[in-house]
Amino acid sequence: MAAENTFDVVSQYDEQEMVNALDQTRREITQRYDLKDSKTEIKQDKKNLTITTASEMSLRSVTDVLESKLVRRGLSLKILKPGKVEPASGGSVRQVIELQAGISQDLAREISKQIRDNFPKARPQIQGDAVRVSGKNRDDLQQVIAYLKGQDYPVALQFVNYRG
Repeated sequence: MAAENTFDVVSQYDEQEMVNALDQTRREITQRYDLKDSKTEIKQDKKNLTITTASEMSLRSVTDVLESKLVRRGLSLKILKPGKVEPASGGSVRQVIELQAGISQDLAREISKQIRDNFPKARPQIQGDAVRVSGKNRDDLQQVIAYLKGQDYPVALQFVNYRG
């Protein structure tokens, strides 16, 4: 009997790359002429980024710099879910950006339904915030990966723990 081949579909990001991108963004903000005196502050906690700066125009510039650093470090912009811009103390503005990680149950059901409908030999199984796909043939699993990469989901997908 042939062994089972499996892989997991997850949505996560490299936290160290996020820290590096934030450090590069802070460094560029202190050096850029248009942002030098904007008193910009970027704070990170487990699930959010908070950007506080002088005006909405400088906020747009800071988010552009941040997005370019994230892309350069190989992180998808789909992990960012920006909140609305709100006034902060001293006439400045603040924006909270939620960091998305994990696949929601609804999206996991949608992904597993698409796999079942299009690939009868692959068996998807929802496990928490990931979807494990198993099958006897590696080629079938590689076709599933290629299919999922071609789809446009609201979160960034990664394919990990490929075991054959």
